[in-house]
Amino acid sequence: MIKHNFILFLRNIRQNKNSFFINIVGLSTGLICFLFIALWIEDEISVDKFHQNDSRLYQVMKTNKSSNRNFTSEWTPGPLAKTLPEEMPEIVYATNVLSEENGIISPGNGKEIRARELYAGKDFFNIFSFELIDGNKDEVLSGNQAVVISDKLALKLFGTSENIIGRDLEWKQEELSGNYTISGVFKAPPASSSLQFDVIYSYEEYKDRVPDNYNWTYNDPHTYVVLKEGANIEALNSKMTRLIRERSNDETSSLFLTLFSSKHLYGKYENGVQAEGRITYVRLFSVIAILILLIACINFINLSTAQASKRIKEVGVKKAMGIKRRSLGFQFLGESIMTSFLALLTALLFVVIFLPQFNQIVGKELQLDLQWPHIVFLLAVSLLVGLVSGSYPALYLSGFKPVSLLKGKFTTRASELWIRQGLVIFQFGVSVVLIVSVIVIYQQIEYIQTKNLGYEKDNIIYLRREGKMAEKLETSLNEIKNIPGVTGATSYAHNLTGDHGTTIGLDAWEGKDPEDNIAFSYINAYYDFIEVLGMELKEGRSFSRDFSTDEDKIILNETAVAQMGLKNPVGQIVELWGRNREIVGVVGDFHFESLYEEVKPCFYKLSDSGNHIMIKIEAGREESTLNSLKAFYSEYNPGFPFDFEFLDKDYQHLYQSEQRVSVLSKYFAGMAIIISCLGLFGLVAFTAERRQKEIGIRKALGQSSSQITMLLSGEFAKLVGISILVGIPVAYLLSINWLTSFAYKIDLRLWYFILAGIGALVVALLTVSSQAIRAAFKNPVEALREE
Repeated sequence: MIKHNFILFLRNIRQNKNSFFINIVGLSTGLICFLFIALWIEDEISVDKFHQNDSRLYQVMKTNKSSNRNFTSEWTPGPLAKTLPEEMPEIVYATNVLSEENGIISPGNGKEIRARELYAGKDFFNIFSFELIDGNKDEVLSGNQAVVISDKLALKLFGTSENIIGRDLEWKQEELSGNYTISGVFKAPPASSSLQFDVIYSYEEYKDRVPDNYNWTYNDPHTYVVLKEGANIEALNSKMTRLIRERSNDETSSLFLTLFSSKHLYGKYENGVQAEGRITYVRLFSVIAILILLIACINFINLSTAQASKRIKEVGVKKAMGIKRRSLGFQFLGESIMTSFLALLTALLFVVIFLPQFNQIVGKELQLDLQWPHIVFLLAVSLLVGLVSGSYPALYLSGFKPVSLLKGKFTTRASELWIRQGLVIFQFGVSVVLIVSVIVIYQQIEYIQTKNLGYEKDNIIYLRREGKMAEKLETSLNEIKNIPGVTGATSYAHNLTGDHGTTIGLDAWEGKDPEDNIAFSYINAYYDFIEVLGMELKEGRSFSRDFSTDEDKIILNETAVAQMGLKNPVGQIVELWGRNREIVGVVGDFHFESLYEEVKPCFYKLSDSGNHIMIKIEAGREESTLNSLKAFYSEYNPGFPFDFEFLDKDYQHLYQSEQRVSVLSKYFAGMAIIISCLGLFGLVAFTAERRQKEIGIRKALGQSSSQITMLLSGEFAKLVGISILVGIPVAYLLSINWLTSFAYKIDLRLWYFILAGIGALVVALLTVSSQAIRAAFKNPVEALREE
């Protein structure tokens, strides 16, 4: 029977080549989209899941309450990791982890390599499952001068990763510079790890170099813990909160645990509460993958039921010979499953071919690794697609009555037409939603790119302040300013596009409500910071070398002035961390975080301890100026490479996910439209074939080709029109929901939806008209000759 059904399947392919081609192309295209999205989702949800302690591995987060907001951060007090296991038996291991900016490492053989480093406690390798190739995990980080390096870094430094324990390395990184001894070698972290590093130093060494880390009010490292099985998280959160409030004497602070492996997908916090994050896009593309696959299945269903008349004699004869409906149903289901399996093989081939291009779009290193779990998954998907695609046609075809079929009395039921039309409406409705989504995402990204941020980000580079530049800041800046093409230079701390300090230590201004404790962001910046960034000075003045006491002054942004309720802020005295400071200026608000966040109250403090040098370059002279800067840097700061980044690139990085979503949405929306049009193309072709006698009679009676074209096209144009009316409200609601995550966003305009509707209608009409015109211009004699 299986052999017989397989032969019938091949025979059916030969007899219906066009419809089979449309089914294969539609299903394989849907499966290609599904497989690409599945690979991306698998990679996203697998981040940090490889640790053996995954279910018990938590990160300690810190929230501070203030009058204007609650803010959550990963930075915790230095003594916390040592104290937690001592005072809380539910905690097995705890470690500090601190990531500094990459420094220069040298084995003393002339090689100097910039490496990504961590400072970690002695139990780091007991907590995280990074493979230690050489060394004892309990001892490699126990000595202050110990250093553990990756096998990849070892190959770069020594040409081998074997027998290198005991060798010395020199680390050049400002106050942390020194000589260290290799105590272990670990396998480089996999791509699925959110922690990426080349070298690990002992956190004890860092504490000795930076004594502030012994202070409970100084928050710098991240803290990670492994809990005992069955530990009560809520009880631990309460105990940790009591602990930090007692030790830091700060009633606004609280600590809580979050599962480490959830941070990648749920890394966003709103008003002190864990929100979503990248999981939003995982869900979005999961829905898109399912919808595109459904659209492909709908094509199969529509074409199979529409072509039922071609198989009525086969069904009638088999039923007359006693074959049960169940056997016929299994036959047609088998055909759809075999079609699905062929589509899967086709899809896999295209995925292998285009995976490198897809990796470039998503910025990953995805691989199609066909291990048994993946093979089972793919076969299950293929089976499900076959069942979904073939169930209705199998029930429909096997349900015909043999007597009526053998007499040629085959009529299309109204319910069949409604189902087919409803599926077409669903297909194009999804397409309309995707088209609107593409337009809205593009417009929001365009808005992000062009919005006035309150500072000039173009033609500005920044680099690490290290070596001679760390020792002689003022001299270094003067030398840089003398380079032709450089229009300004300054220094600042942290990362301008997001990594800022937050404090509630700004206090005691005139008219302040004693109950208020406003959270301020703050930036440590050197002279000319405001001028280099082209920020607008609203009142007062900037920091100036003409005033020797500017280290005791601060500058506020407009939001800070508004929230503090100051009328004439310049000249007023405030208290910052127990020390009186004068407000000397007010600058316009600028977006130092992404547009997901509202502008926060911020103050600027003069400091020469910034870890970055910022340089503004004259427009049009970028290449020559950069070459001059590189030559100057090599001579002025020997032993340190001229590694720089453009500030606008950092800003783009804030919206990397959105930009990738935009590109992917375009591709998937295009795929959905192509699949929908394929189905529509097949339906029109088959409708024209079934109505060829009617068309011949109409032409013989004098109807023109254009009238017949309008007749055939009009039916499907109505369906697409209905799909537009259904899709637009859904697209509106989804767009509103996505845009609410941005503090600054576009207004939804009517033309977005009109353009999407017109686009879907035009594409559909072009598809329909191509077949309708062909049928309308066919010689009526050919159609009537058979009659």
